[in-house]
Amino acid sequence: MTQPRTAVVIPCYKVKAKVVEVIRAIGPEVDWIICVDDACPEGSGRHVQEQVRDPRVSVVFLEQNQGVGGATCAGYRAALDKHAGVVVKLDGDGQMDPALIPSLVRPILAGSADYTKGNRFYNVEDVAAMPLLRLLGNACLSFASKFSSGYWGLLDPTNGFTAVHGKVLALLPLSKLSRRWFFESDLLFRLNTMGAVIADVPMRAVYGDGGSNLRILPAIPEFAWKHLRNYLKRIFYSYFLRGFSIASVQLVLGLVLLVFGIGYGGAAWMRSVHEQVFASAGTVMLAALPVIIGFQMLLAFLTYDMQSAPTQPLQGRL
Repeated sequence: MTQPRTAVVIPCYKVKAKVVEVIRAIGPEVDWIICVDDACPEGSGRHVQEQVRDPRVSVVFLEQNQGVGGATCAGYRAALDKHAGVVVKLDGDGQMDPALIPSLVRPILAGSADYTKGNRFYNVEDVAAMPLLRLLGNACLSFASKFSSGYWGLLDPTNGFTAVHGKVLALLPLSKLSRRWFFESDLLFRLNTMGAVIADVPMRAVYGDGGSNLRILPAIPEFAWKHLRNYLKRIFYSYFLRGFSIASVQLVLGLVLLVFGIGYGGAAWMRSVHEQVFASAGTVMLAALPVIIGFQMLLAFLTYDMQSAPTQPLQGRL
């Protein structure tokens, strides 16, 4: 059987100094290299055309800047037009080693995963070498991505060094994916709703001299809202629209009991303060017991959710 052909998508925005070096480091296992010039002010795409003679390389030019998500989706569409069996996303800033592409692609070709991604947290030494601010930011973003996507077992979920099976990619609603820095987290959410299996691939992180284009403080409210929105969508899709289980009951009853206990207890406390009398033991129990039981039910739901990540690769069912 013929092995699926591989395409590499490289979003290009202010990477003129590094992108040619990155392209030349890509091995012969890759059949197509698609560079996407995201209206780069440095002219990265034109620079690639002038400096690179590799016949595998093509450049897609975007008239307006669409962010890393928009540029990646444009590259994905170009790869699907070439009928690529596996599509790798690689940044052009030199912080991802192209030599790891075979390791990234291997679980997909073996049929054990639909989507793979780099994991910079695999080696303790690499974590220790990570700048403190970046480490804290990644830890917070990682937890939020686990929460909204449902892939609780993943490490480094915001890592942008990824590979996806072509058949799975063709099912993704590319037009609905976030266009900018929320792209990777939004993609994980979409993959979970499809039932795709994701695997981590250990990698070493390289930190260049250039800083990130992401402005952290202005992005916090936006990221928080989008993670909450995706979480609510995922819970509705998984536990009520497409399926119903004991976890669905635990979630509903847990929320009802918790809200009732807090509301009743708060009202009783305010009344006792106003009337300057102690609440009876029955009143305290009527407030405390629903809170305790509701909290236990929500913990049981969370445990169920953490164990419910897809385990059967989607590519084998297509």
